Amino acid sequence: MPSLTLPPSPLSLTSPSLPHAYNTLPMSFLRRLTPLRLNKRRLASVAAAAVRQDTTVWSHAPLSLIEPAAESLFHITIDVSDSPDIVSSHTRPGQYLQLRVPDYEKPSFLAIASPPSFVAAKGAFEFLVKTVPGSTAELLCGLRKGDVVELTQAMGNGFDLDRISPPEKYSTVLIFATGSGISPIRSLIESGFSADRRSDVRLYYGARNLTRMAYQDRFKDWESSGVTIVPVLSQPDDSWTGETGYVQAAFSGAKQIDNPIATGAVLCGQKQMAEEVTSILLADGVSSEKILKNF
Repeated sequence: MPSLTLPPSPLSLTSPSLPHAYNTLPMSFLRRLTPLRLNKRRLASVAAAAVRQDTTVWSHAPLSLIEPAAESLFHITIDVSDSPDIVSSHTRPGQYLQLRVPDYEKPSFLAIASPPSFVAAKGAFEFLVKTVPGSTAELLCGLRKGDVVELTQAMGNGFDLDRISPPEKYSTVLIFATGSGISPIRSLIESGFSADRRSDVRLYYGARNLTRMAYQDRFKDWESSGVTIVPVLSQPDDSWTGETGYVQAAFSGAKQIDNPIATGAVLCGQKQMAEEVTSILLADGVSSEKILKNF
């Protein structure tokens, strides 16, 4: 019986001789092969993502408070007293967690607004949430007290305050926040970082106008702790007499950095602001190691 010569398997085209093989194959076959290879890579990526997602541990917790904080912003408190592992996971201001709402699988990352001492004492997390159309945050802001959501443990390294300690050595701390980026900054200020033992602690806080500026009711307490607050409004009304424009411009116009070696900074908020402020600080001699971010 004559022997049979079988055509090469398409899988052999993944061998090192592939470039030469392409020169002898019809284009119609190559057009069929390319989507196959792309689909295999896509399937592998999806499978890997599914494995990563499967490792996330979720805990159920009820909302104990939801109320307006400012235009498009909400105060939200979630009771985690039945989840001691979540309570103990919050150790630094600037940490965040993942949250899911019922019947919507896509999670949202939320910065924790309350200081670690609050969750330890009250068994609850506080958040400042901006409602964005079509997002998990919008669904969360539409819930009511008693509704149950799913949370992970606190994540991230937060603000590494050891890098700007002791206060006697780093007497100047410049803090920058825009919009809902004030959320982890509240956690920082209310955690206490010896602001009253430093000669110059300033918070540049940017918002569109006063109706969009959260935590104004806390300003007096923050100032009592040693923080000078500089509100900056990009679209104020005619009665506003304070700083206008963007945070980075307001800071650049009145930097007043007497000793860059003794200066630290904390940034949270809009990306362009963070990048421009960082550039200004570095140009003035502030060490990049002393510029803290929560990611």
